[in-house]
Amino acid sequence: MNNIFIIAGKLVSVFILLVFSLSTNAAGLLTPKSGGLDPLELSEHHVDVLIEDGYAITSVTQIFSNRHSTDLEAIYSFPVPSKGAVGEFSVWIDGKQVTGEVVKKEKAREIYNQEKAAGNEVGITEKNSFKTFETSVYPVRAGQNTKIQIRYYQPAEIDLGIGRWVYQLEEGGVDEQALSFWDTNTKVSKAFSFNFKIRSSYPISALRLPNHAQAKIVKINDNEWQVSMSKYGNTSVKQESNDDIVSQQMASTYAKAHPLEVEQESNLNQSNNNGEAVFNLDKDLVVYWRLQDGLPGGLELTSYRPDINKKGTFMMVFTPGDELTPITQGTDWNFVLDISGSMEGKFSSLVEGISRSIRKMRPQDRFRIILFNNSARELTNGYTDITPENLQYYLAQLGNITPNNGTNLYAGLEQGLELVDSDRPTGIILVTDGVANVGTTKKEAFFKLLEKSDVRLFTFIMGNSANQPLLEPLARHSGGFALNISNSDDIIGRVLQATEKLSHKAFHDVEVKVDGIKVSDVTPKTIGSLYQGQQLIVMGHYWGSGNAKVTLSAKLSGQQKAYSTVVNFAENSQLNPELERLWAYAKINNLSERMNDFAGEDHKQAITEIALEYGLVTDYTSMLVLSDEQFSTYNIKRSNKRRVETEALARKQRASQPVKKPTNPGGQPMFKKSRPSSGGSGSGSFNWLLIVGLVTLITLRKKA
Repeated sequence: MNNIFIIAGKLVSVFILLVFSLSTNAAGLLTPKSGGLDPLELSEHHVDVLIEDGYAITSVTQIFSNRHSTDLEAIYSFPVPSKGAVGEFSVWIDGKQVTGEVVKKEKAREIYNQEKAAGNEVGITEKNSFKTFETSVYPVRAGQNTKIQIRYYQPAEIDLGIGRWVYQLEEGGVDEQALSFWDTNTKVSKAFSFNFKIRSSYPISALRLPNHAQAKIVKINDNEWQVSMSKYGNTSVKQESNDDIVSQQMASTYAKAHPLEVEQESNLNQSNNNGEAVFNLDKDLVVYWRLQDGLPGGLELTSYRPDINKKGTFMMVFTPGDELTPITQGTDWNFVLDISGSMEGKFSSLVEGISRSIRKMRPQDRFRIILFNNSARELTNGYTDITPENLQYYLAQLGNITPNNGTNLYAGLEQGLELVDSDRPTGIILVTDGVANVGTTKKEAFFKLLEKSDVRLFTFIMGNSANQPLLEPLARHSGGFALNISNSDDIIGRVLQATEKLSHKAFHDVEVKVDGIKVSDVTPKTIGSLYQGQQLIVMGHYWGSGNAKVTLSAKLSGQQKAYSTVVNFAENSQLNPELERLWAYAKINNLSERMNDFAGEDHKQAITEIALEYGLVTDYTSMLVLSDEQFSTYNIKRSNKRRVETEALARKQRASQPVKKPTNPGGQPMFKKSRPSSGGSGSGSFNWLLIVGLVTLITLRKKA
């Protein structure tokens, strides 16, 4: 074969699956199944989101109510956000907001238990493996309320001109031990609000929430949009956003222009809930925004350096132009389908997704269908041509299957990698929750299996409790990519985004070099591949200031390519202190990945030290809230409190200024062509269908 990377395909499967029981797989208050008391009440739940300068800040404020005659402990669980760094946890003690401090995990839990036993007010936020964050607060006083707030940070996701933000609420229902122990109360009884604001350097042409049609979307101008959604019971009082994300001035302007709409929403918000929940925390909140077509490719630089005598922190976001050409060639598609017991209740809808996928294949394509639970077997007899008769027959066979038994993921993937034709690109679509519990389950064995088959793995992770520590490294090490998919996503849109990547060539062996400014601690250390429409985020530290030449180099169809421009690193910049936490979390993720991928490496100490310095909840650190006096008693410094105050001040300063303009690099632009946009960029095609629950892996043969 020519030294050309061939990834062909005009399809990715569409799967529509049923929702799990809401009491077992959603965020909410946890109560032991054997407990004698009714659960605590989640009275209020308020979510405020601000996206600007390439990252998102999400604030969650909750009020727990105790109707009982004895003090109780509140335990609240929610899924770990994708690349989300929890850096603030507060509890209101004696009417005063007290910010938490990061402590080593074992010490934090020990102090929490001591304070709880003494009857003192205390709170803790911990990370539970890769699945959830858990917040515990004691006491929720008899007949009283307790108020808490959590704030986390994450890079803004842009793919083929489509931005996406997810508030994860659905846990996925794959943690059997947790499901057998806890009941989950997902109901918000008195008040719920969601306020989302985006300030974009580039114009936005559309914004939508696919699963919450009742949300009100307001365009302030081409670069600023906001979303609001709220519901209040008859006894609750509407709460103002803590960070004034939806400003009073903007709200007043909108009210004057749309008096009838505002009046109707006011009537809705103050409706009598008749004792029923005003909102259920059972579906993810997903927001999409689409940038205008024809925007230039380029490099965006954001920096933070409050002290010119110390190092600064930078974030570079690369958006390549439309440099990657399409590929056309017949493809063999292997559908590897999980029919284990965890798929029960979802499989009939999965069959409909398979049908839609195969019907979009081209006449020169072929397909196989492999099924697995405790073992694997093939439904087809080798590769099958796409004819109406074959489609009708095999889809009918799929419709007669009843899922049962365990999940032998290895056996399914192994059989899917068989019968690879060296003259044709091959795609493997593996549908599972990624939680292997039968047969070979060690990650090292999956790595060896993929190495034998010379494949690239493309992972579509759906379900917030899917086994990301297994699936993402497999994709990364094979040179592929991973896409997270929520149960509440516009799945057709995510499919279109993936299709654009799989039908175009890709950059490989990507490297970034900075000349003229000293940089260090750059993450990611190894970039790998970059696909059609993908952004690349690089973070690190810098010394000095002034212009620097930034070069992105990569191989394209075996040929070395280089793209350069000049940007200015600020001598003094104080508006984006959150960059320090974002860098720290990216560095921690990089170290954690190395520990997961290579058994001999141990970076626990380094991760712990970074988390303690930058105030982050990790596998080895927790956020602890005590009274001011008790912080002193335990000799815990208030460094995170100072960091939180600095970040809050910066948010207010940014809000008072115009939206940041795009970086204007000196010399020639880094990319000459405009950035690619999604195949669904037309106004009508933005209203994609909805989907719930699965993980999809797509593997294509390497031809590089």
